[in-house]
Amino acid sequence: MKVWWKYSWIMVLIACQPKKAEVKNVNYGPALGTSYSLVYFTESEVDYQQQIDSVFEVVNKSMSTYIPDSDISKINAGNTNIAVDHMFREVFELSSDIHKKSGGYFDPTVGTLVNAWGFGPGKQIQLDSARVDSLLDYVGFNKVSLGTDNQITKADAHIYFDFNAVAKGYAIDRLAVMLEEKGVENFLVEVGGEIVVKGRQIEKQKPWTVGIDDPQGFDRNHPKILLHLKEGQALASSGNYRKFRVDSVSGQKYVHTIDPKTGWTKNSNILGTSVIAPNCATADAYATTFMALDLADSKALVQSLSDIEAFIIYVDEAGNTQQFITEGFQRCIVN
Repeated sequence: MKVWWKYSWIMVLIACQPKKAEVKNVNYGPALGTSYSLVYFTESEVDYQQQIDSVFEVVNKSMSTYIPDSDISKINAGNTNIAVDHMFREVFELSSDIHKKSGGYFDPTVGTLVNAWGFGPGKQIQLDSARVDSLLDYVGFNKVSLGTDNQITKADAHIYFDFNAVAKGYAIDRLAVMLEEKGVENFLVEVGGEIVVKGRQIEKQKPWTVGIDDPQGFDRNHPKILLHLKEGQALASSGNYRKFRVDSVSGQKYVHTIDPKTGWTKNSNILGTSVIAPNCATADAYATTFMALDLADSKALVQSLSDIEAFIIYVDEAGNTQQFITEGFQRCIVN
């Protein structure tokens, strides 16, 4: 009996211990050509704005094509003596892996064409079939390498790196790492609609809830679907419904997705893609890849990948809007 009462007292004492206070902290602002928002819970009020700014600064210094003195800009300009940092290497190696798995449809050397079509920091030019074919000579991730000395070798000096389809996701991952190193166990990091979560939404005591925009709508307050993201899940989306340009003379619409095989902008029946992956850089890259691939090839690729879930909105031959959803993605949808 004495033993039973002893352990009962211990159990009651533990049960009565007050929970650690959880304070909601929010940081938001402009970055990477878009906006960001961080929501994180801590025992007392904190402000990690300086650390957040530092993450964006180092990622930009490494991989922003919009900053003339970044490492990637110097490499694009022909500097062969740049020793890239570990972030550049990680993005390069991830890009190489996805380039192979996608059959070359994810290709960060498409930068010359991105500029030529008017979607990058470089000069837009008038394009015809002959000009596009000539620019394709400067496209191909198999034409570049990264040595053990952390220096880039290019088969042609005109090859232009553009990590914009992966670097934003990578920056989100770095922000998540920063919060984890601070001991934060419950957070949501969002940049331009791409998201990484950990833990739970403490105020509501449930998983983090996020929305995916409707590619055929313009009201971001009414998302297409809602998801409950769990720890270890990142979400990224891609689409041509907002980022495009219309030629002032011909009226021709050009979307920002470039087919690295043909060199032309990809006007396809796919309206938008969303990907859940173990990290946001991977989700970001595959969301772009599924926009560049034809629908059947996108389906085949995602079904071959054990750690990738996808939601693809497309228009069928009859002009009706349809959805392709993997089982893992379906399980995250809030009914």
